[in-house]
Amino acid sequence: MDRLESMSLFIGAAQAGSLSAAARNLGIPLATVSRKISDLERHLNTRLLNRSTRRLTLTDAGHAYLAACRRILDDVDEAERAAAGEYSVPTGELAITAPVVFGRLHVLPIVTAFLAAYPDVDIRLTLADRITLLAEDHIDLAVRIGALADSSLVALRVGAIRRVVCASPAYLAEHGTPRVPEDLAAHSCITFEGPSALSAWSFASGKTETLVQVRSRLQVNTAEAAIDAAISGVGPTRVLSYQVEAAVRSGALRIILPEFEPKPWPVHLVHAGQGLLPVKLRAFLDFAAPRLRDRLTRLA
Repeated sequence: MDRLESMSLFIGAAQAGSLSAAARNLGIPLATVSRKISDLERHLNTRLLNRSTRRLTLTDAGHAYLAACRRILDDVDEAERAAAGEYSVPTGELAITAPVVFGRLHVLPIVTAFLAAYPDVDIRLTLADRITLLAEDHIDLAVRIGALADSSLVALRVGAIRRVVCASPAYLAEHGTPRVPEDLAAHSCITFEGPSALSAWSFASGKTETLVQVRSRLQVNTAEAAIDAAISGVGPTRVLSYQVEAAVRSGALRIILPEFEPKPWPVHLVHAGQGLLPVKLRAFLDFAAPRLRDRLTRLA
């Protein structure tokens, strides 16, 4: 029995929730997946999975063994990368994730410059506005905006992002410029944060933040749509400073109520940081961190 292969199949089955789904995901016949996991259970003399017609569930032993399998396979992967020279010269694939708009505007240019400087490194860049689990999604580095949850991950702060309210000069000329956040109640605001936050925006009040009710005339589900609507004169919207940088610089939008902006959100480069860092990751951190700091300083 190939125990490493059986461990991989067991992990795949646990993640997929069924043997048939694991077989499809891995491109292996269902009978092979079922047989190898059964062989593994016989070898261990314990049941790892409770099988039903609808879904697999882990036994108590299965939960503990799943965590151990992940650690073992991660160690094997690290050992193979070390043997292949990944810890001596920058080489191999680097998996990075970042928020969609921030990644396109500020991470992608740095990635393309890094690829030119390090021809033996390939990069898989995933842009997504969701928090990815580095270990489960096989991500080496994540760009995170906002407060970080407590974890064992290593975080390198590279700057901060402001939350700004902006509107088109034409709209402000016709409807007036809000002087205090409460004035927004008389304006046709554009919102996109989600159903739980449509009617209130947070603003600084001394050292604390307060919620101010706004009138949501238009609700959209992306920042780009909100910015386009604000440029067209629908009303004020709230976005992150990097999302509206070009429109403000061109004069299409004007930031209002800057003195009431809430505390900026920090931006971090986050990685697992356990053991010896691959040279490709250390090289990217050294390359990207100062460049991101410079870009975020210009956004401040």
